Amino acid sequence: MTWNDTTRPQYERNGGRYASDCSDKEWCFVEPFMLLCKTNGRPRKTNLHDVLDAIQYMASTSCQWRMIPNDFPPPSTVQRYF
Repeated sequence: MTWNDTTRPQYERNGGRYASDCSDKEWCFVEPFMLLCKTNGRPRKTNLHDVLDAIQYMASTSCQWRMIPNDFPPPSTVQRYF
């Protein structure tokens, strides 16, 4: 892959909160592999897109679980899904 004026806009990371955030186009590829909602019990309140973004944030910054920013789900939730 060569970076030039044609390919650079295709791979820019301007839309998310953080540079490690997954775009909607990338999320479409990942979503089928995420855990399905259970048919019985409580409905899921956690947004799995946010969980994936938190895991990618941790991988890119090498931060500790308790240092995940507050705009992600709670660290214990992210850790459980990880």
